[in-house]
Amino acid sequence: MGSEQRHTTIRVSVETRDLIAQLSEQEGKSMTALVEDAVREHRKKLRWQRVADQMERTRREEPESWAEYVAERDLWLGPPSDRVAPEWEGLIDLPEDLPDAAKERDEG
Repeated sequence: MGSEQRHTTIRVSVETRDLIAQLSEQEGKSMTALVEDAVREHRKKLRWQRVADQMERTRREEPESWAEYVAERDLWLGPPSDRVAPEWEGLIDLPEDLPDAAKERDEG
């Protein structure tokens, strides 16, 4: 009983069950493993979203603290242009380089 996992049943729509079955077949793993992986990934996504939200709040509400953070980050990582592969230069915008209006547009 010590190392044995306990299981339970959850209610999902037939469509969701069929989708889980299809994905588990494609992935070559059990439906249980697929659901566990999905929950773990969703939890990770939520955690990083909270971090991003907190960073954005700091940028907006504490500009001096944000400027200190950016300066320290750039000391460690170098300027943004050094962090982007040359073939991507000018093709993508790093979040910290977006003007405030673009950030607000992207958030909404």
